[in-house]
Amino acid sequence: MAGGGSTRFGRDKALVKVGGMPMLKRMIEVVRSVTRQMKIVATPGKYDAFGVEIVEDRWPGEGPLGGIITALEDAARSTAPPEWNLILSCDMPFLTGEWLAFLGERAVKSKAQVVFAHSASGPEPLCACWRTDAAAELRRGFERGVRKVMEGIALLRAEVLDETDWRRFDSSGRLFWNMNTAADYEGARRVLEAESE
Repeated sequence: MAGGGSTRFGRDKALVKVGGMPMLKRMIEVVRSVTRQMKIVATPGKYDAFGVEIVEDRWPGEGPLGGIITALEDAARSTAPPEWNLILSCDMPFLTGEWLAFLGERAVKSKAQVVFAHSASGPEPLCACWRTDAAAELRRGFERGVRKVMEGIALLRAEVLDETDWRRFDSSGRLFWNMNTAADYEGARRVLEAESE
C-alpha cells in the first residue's frame, strides 16, 4: 500500500531513497522474491514508473483499513481469486523475503482470516496475510465507522505470530521498523549505509 498522505513524514515516503533506490522499488523487489503477482493500492498514475499495476484506493484519506479493503475486494474480482493476500505498507525498509515467505507459509496453513506478527513495538497489521473472504466483514465494519486496522482485525479470526516466530528473521531488531517521520527515515538510511560499507 502506498496510498497514504505521508503527513507526518513531510514528503512522499514511497519515493525517498533508501539503500540507493526509492523505498517503493525496494519493497517491490522484496515482494517479488516471494510472489509473482503484485499490485499497489495508490492514486492512479502516481507510481506508474515502477511497472506495477495500480489499484485506486476506494477511500483515499480514510486510513490504511480502506486500502486493505480495496486490495481484498480487487483480489475477489480477479478471474482466479487468491485465497490469501500479502498486504504491506510501503515504508518498511528492513523487511526480508525470508520473513515474508515464512508469513505466507503460516497463512496457508491457518484457519484464521488474517495472520500478522506482534513485535516488540506492538501488532504489525500492515505486514500481514489477509484472506480474500475477509473483505465483506471488514467492509461492513468500515461502513459502521471502523477505521483503525486493529479494530477491523477484531471483527475477524486472527492468528498472531509472536517473538518465537519472527525473532530468527530479526537479529537486529529492525524487521518491522517503519518510516513515519523524517527522523525514522534518517535512521534507516544511516543503518543501511553502514551495512553496505
